[in-house]
Amino acid sequence: MIAGLSAASADATLDRIKARGKFTVGVILSGAPFGSIDPKTQEQKGFNIDLAKALAEKLGVELATVTVTPPNRVQFLQQGKVDALLANMQVTDERAKIMDFPPTVFDRAGGAAVGRKDSGIKDWADLKGKPVCVSQGSNFTQPLIEQYGAVVKGFPSQPESLLALKGGTCVVAVHTGATVALMLEDRADEWKDYAILVPTEIVPADSVVWIRKGEKDTAAALDKALRELIASGKLLEIAKANRLHNTTFIEEEQKKLSAAR
Repeated sequence: MIAGLSAASADATLDRIKARGKFTVGVILSGAPFGSIDPKTQEQKGFNIDLAKALAEKLGVELATVTVTPPNRVQFLQQGKVDALLANMQVTDERAKIMDFPPTVFDRAGGAAVGRKDSGIKDWADLKGKPVCVSQGSNFTQPLIEQYGAVVKGFPSQPESLLALKGGTCVVAVHTGATVALMLEDRADEWKDYAILVPTEIVPADSVVWIRKGEKDTAAALDKALRELIASGKLLEIAKANRLHNTTFIEEEQKKLSAAR
């Protein structure tokens, strides 16, 4: 039985997870710290992978992952190819209209602008009229256009966006800060001429587990699991093991939830 819910009360997805003994999660493998392929073992690794494993364990089932991309991740969820998404998707009003999520937030992330050190870009306002690379479906697209007047170019994945940046297609690429910071650190020789150019992150937003609309029992089961993982310190352990640069949000949530236990 999952998270104390009876079969009679479970929604269709929760019934299916229990019947199969498997929790199927859509993940993006665009780079550390959230999701990547270990070059030695060819196994998936990263914060989102480890969180998905921990959630499956809390639900009393095994984990199955399906690799998704920014253009197809919502479609995969809505078509039932996955039970949930842990796919680098922060909360936006547009996404919340078509999907649901358990109320417990597990992280907060914003976008960082990476570009050549000699580009002259020092502030988000400097991007006015300039080409900026992003992943298709990125929640950074709208503010880049509407607030800063950037000319946004969308690519199917983060690696393709960063390749376009290197090729001179854009002056900066905007992706989740934790990802680009770790990339610049781990691949210092390759990216020696590049840096995060703007000291602030664009639209920091809540990171959540996305599920289909109306799946209240699935949401309740996942929410209980998330709260337990945060309160126990397990989520912070996962974050540190995967070298998230900023764990302040998780640490603060752990204090709140552990005090409430």
